[in-house]
Amino acid sequence: MKKYSGIDLHSNNAVLVITDEEDRVLYQKRLQNRLQDVLSALEPHRRELAGVVVESTYNWYWLVDGLQENGYTVHLANTGAIRQYDGLKHSGDETDATYLAHLLRLGILPTGYILPKAQRAARDLARKRLQLVRSRTSHVLAVENLFARNTGDCPRSNVVKRYTVEDIVPFGFDPDITLAIQSNVAIIQALNTEIERLEQRLHTCVAAQAEFTLLKSMPGIGDTLATTLWLEMGSMERFAKVGNYSSYCRCVDSKRISNHKKKGEGNSKNGNKYLAWVWVEAAHFAIRFCPQAKRFYERKKARTNGIVALKAVAHKLARACYHILKEQQPFDVTRCFA
Repeated sequence: MKKYSGIDLHSNNAVLVITDEEDRVLYQKRLQNRLQDVLSALEPHRRELAGVVVESTYNWYWLVDGLQENGYTVHLANTGAIRQYDGLKHSGDETDATYLAHLLRLGILPTGYILPKAQRAARDLARKRLQLVRSRTSHVLAVENLFARNTGDCPRSNVVKRYTVEDIVPFGFDPDITLAIQSNVAIIQALNTEIERLEQRLHTCVAAQAEFTLLKSMPGIGDTLATTLWLEMGSMERFAKVGNYSSYCRCVDSKRISNHKKKGEGNSKNGNKYLAWVWVEAAHFAIRFCPQAKRFYERKKARTNGIVALKAVAHKLARACYHILKEQQPFDVTRCFA
């Protein structure tokens, strides 16, 4: 008889449930987040276990990696695509874990992609870089705000990034304003150093990949965007069609239609927010430096508006990326913007 396991994972504990082919609960217990405790609970059922479902929470790495290293078949549940019956009078961690095992038994469990452990560390490093860049931007804007408030003008952001603490003194601001600007500038300098370190490390991780060179053949894609693309999308083989990849990049619209009438929108944020950011950024650069992309954008903008036209360019580039990596051929601007 096959058995199925569901784990409802939390920050410091996990509820583990094991069921049989008739959904009878054979084991149910709340365990501390220690891998050995989970392995000990699963061991008596190892031979019959068809798989273990782990809830996709922010802290799933240690559990999924540990279970896979010990030979278990692990499924990462896509919690955003799982909904229980809304009329339930009672639900809890135990029923959630049981429901995960139930979906696995039926073969209808929505799953997420488990990126290989070796690539995951580099991907998280790229996300850390993005976090630091956003933090630096907030401090740059704070400096520009102080300049504009006290002088009526402000330096460009690239100039602010190069300021040192000593550069602020000659402006002759009030001592308190000078100190405020210097505090922002000091943090910007520290962030510049850390961002550069991360970028150097990321470049060594991806520069040797053939896909990295192919991605850079696209308009609007440089080292930073190509690095993020390669690390975020994983294997292109997991996308059956180009539309699946475009949807994952949040480049398609979301709507609910009944009797040929729009009844609302679906989950428009379903997908990878980092890839969505990459393609919008690439679209901005492509419009500036690629004449064919610029013409396509202007035609779309004339019929709709600038935002829709920009997303249309992003969609075009995302679809082109899929075919580039599938066919292992460089970007063809005629094929993309014909």
